[in-house]
Amino acid sequence: MLTVTECEDPVTGDGDARLRAVVGLAQAMAAAHTPRESAHAAARGVCRALGGSFAAISKWERELGKLRVLVNTGELAEGEEEFPDDESYPVHEFPEIAGFVHEQWAGGGESSAWVETAGALPVAVVAPGEPGGGRGNAQRVAALRRRGRGCCVVAPIVLHGRAWGELYVARRTGEPVFGRADADFAGVLAAVTAAGIAQTERLAEARRLAFTDSLTGLANRRAVDMRLDEALELHRRDGVAVSLVVCDLNGLKRVNDSRGHAVGDRLLERFGSVLSLCGAMLPGTLAARLGGDEFCLLAVGAPADEVVKVAGELCDRAGELDLGEGVAVGVASTGDPIGEVRSARRLFRLADAAQYKAKAARSGEPVVAGRHGGTDDPVVRLADAPDRRPGPERRRFRR
Repeated sequence: MLTVTECEDPVTGDGDARLRAVVGLAQAMAAAHTPRESAHAAARGVCRALGGSFAAISKWERELGKLRVLVNTGELAEGEEEFPDDESYPVHEFPEIAGFVHEQWAGGGESSAWVETAGALPVAVVAPGEPGGGRGNAQRVAALRRRGRGCCVVAPIVLHGRAWGELYVARRTGEPVFGRADADFAGVLAAVTAAGIAQTERLAEARRLAFTDSLTGLANRRAVDMRLDEALELHRRDGVAVSLVVCDLNGLKRVNDSRGHAVGDRLLERFGSVLSLCGAMLPGTLAARLGGDEFCLLAVGAPADEVVKVAGELCDRAGELDLGEGVAVGVASTGDPIGEVRSARRLFRLADAAQYKAKAARSGEPVVAGRHGGTDDPVVRLADAPDRRPGPERRRFRR
């Protein structure tokens, strides 16, 4: 395979232009924060680098046997979308992905890019006689003609020694057809794209782990704090209702002491599933484990009465679990008469105080701040009372 400096730009004859294109692609992908941004940066970068009119990045979804388009960029034909919801193609229609690309790499060879043209057989990028060499793909050729494109270059994107997907760049009918140097350069760009995708996926996984409870798969306290700050900003600006449902799982210590921590973990996991199910009844609600036996739901935009209804459903379902002793639930919502909520701390204190009252009364129903006297409600007064006792904020009502 040629080096990047040997692959001159077919228009300018400038190898340095292609080197700059590689650097630009790497920088754009390094600046991406999400897989979607990464795919978009890759498509735009390779399209520019190869002088194409259109580019796409697709991923091989092995479990579904499909090649799914993540992003289209450039001149879109009728029916094409920049970020399609469900544009995918059966992999068996693209044997170079399922067959020779993967087999060649598995055998220790190098990935090869190839060219398809709308009016003739593909340029012989792969040596004749090798799998895939000299054979056109009828689906690609038909798509080129249908969309007014004269040629395309396709390069596999390989991650960890396996075909991850493909890079596709096309030119308009009448423009210079891609040649061997273009195909070799596409292979270089695919390698840079693969490195960028790998970095973005690692960052996405790190973010997921940073905001996820490892046992239950729910959000963690850090995620709740961030979402609650954003939600209260919406409340202050637009009057959007923000509600917090705080739950304390009853009987976890008894289960741990009598049946072991493995069973206790199973109780936490099962309640986490119940919490997630109930949270789904309110679109956009965040279900989280705050730590230990404490959980919460954060609802944004839902009416307070709907939140209370879901909290009641949560109590009923938790009481039906064959482990534990149900759950104590407290609710605080800006949609109820609880006074001004300027901080996440106050909403947490209100929900926590309501949950404390529910636990003390062994209530099978949620206790809701402000429903009995507004700001003179015992729950509101408890939450707003000065607390001089030391200890973490969320444990003070337990004493």
